[in-house]
Amino acid sequence: MPLNCGIVGLPNVGKSTIFNALTSAKAQAANYPFCTIDPNTGVVTVPDERLSKISALIKPKSLVPTTMEFIDIAGLVEGASKGEGLGNQFLGHIRATDAICHVVRCFDDPEVVHVAGGVNPLHDMDIINTELLLADLDTVEKRNTKVEKLAKSPSADHKVKTEASALGKLLTVLNAGKPARTADLTDEERPYTRDLFLITAKPQLYVANVDDSGIIEGNAYTAAVEKRAVEEGAQVVRISGAMESEIAQLEPAERDEFLKDMGLSEPGLNRLIHSAYRLLDLITYFTAGVQEVRAWTIKRGTKAPGAAGVIHSDFERGFIKADCYASDDLFAYGSEQAVKEKGLLRSEGKEYIVKDGDILFFKFNV
Repeated sequence: MPLNCGIVGLPNVGKSTIFNALTSAKAQAANYPFCTIDPNTGVVTVPDERLSKISALIKPKSLVPTTMEFIDIAGLVEGASKGEGLGNQFLGHIRATDAICHVVRCFDDPEVVHVAGGVNPLHDMDIINTELLLADLDTVEKRNTKVEKLAKSPSADHKVKTEASALGKLLTVLNAGKPARTADLTDEERPYTRDLFLITAKPQLYVANVDDSGIIEGNAYTAAVEKRAVEEGAQVVRISGAMESEIAQLEPAERDEFLKDMGLSEPGLNRLIHSAYRLLDLITYFTAGVQEVRAWTIKRGTKAPGAAGVIHSDFERGFIKADCYASDDLFAYGSEQAVKEKGLLRSEGKEYIVKDGDILFFKFNV
């Protein structure tokens, strides 16, 4: 199952427009708040030029890119943590995601209404972030009420005390208006917080939705968003949802010409996908043969057996070793045989940490 990013923001900031362009899906996009109620889900291809370069050298019968999932979640409003708008329903959808893409409106257009009456991206960001934080604070306070009593008992065991310590750290940062991901949890404490599904513990990416004129150089709105993101240690991607919708409808040759005319090397959606991929701390490895060249997604730091398990659980269970070489070496020397002759193909065992761009062939026995 692909890891996923939830697309959030105030109503009518362009979430569904961007989602439609990303996935070529049919999420409703309209000029009024709450036109999205149930979340829309789409699986998108992760652009990776290495895949086509490997294919050109291996010449397989089929080519399979890796993917990730985006979920268009209906707009939040001030008071969502208390049930305003469609509050708790939407917050529940966000909890189920792995990361958050926070869309912020950074363009003026009198024809497109703004739920708050005017364009103010920092104000919009504060509304969303505050509602997510308040929802988490409520969750942690409820859990802490139960655990705190147990921790004070003379018979409290180490596990209860460890959880109480973790919850105390979370309450400190949340009450200070900071996201849960900033809490200084130890490796021992962290597992006790996972079943809370805290929203502000998730990594977050800001998507500045601009008009065509703001794509390359930005504008005063994007400057404010980018300054705030630096303060938070977050990333920002500038894209024009309206323009990306047009690009998504073009044939490849027309698209390339359009991008060239705009002074762009690739669609903004590619940058968004890559940024979301990095946000989730993902990397890509490849399997390559005459039948198929395929890209696979794993978490950075995954060992060889875990990477094999992405293909099939039997590969992980019966893992013996992995023949491995770097895709860059294939590009440099032109063939797998040449890579072997250079002594760059090696056998790796269970402790090998897979690197981005590795080409792997697994050997297993079940």
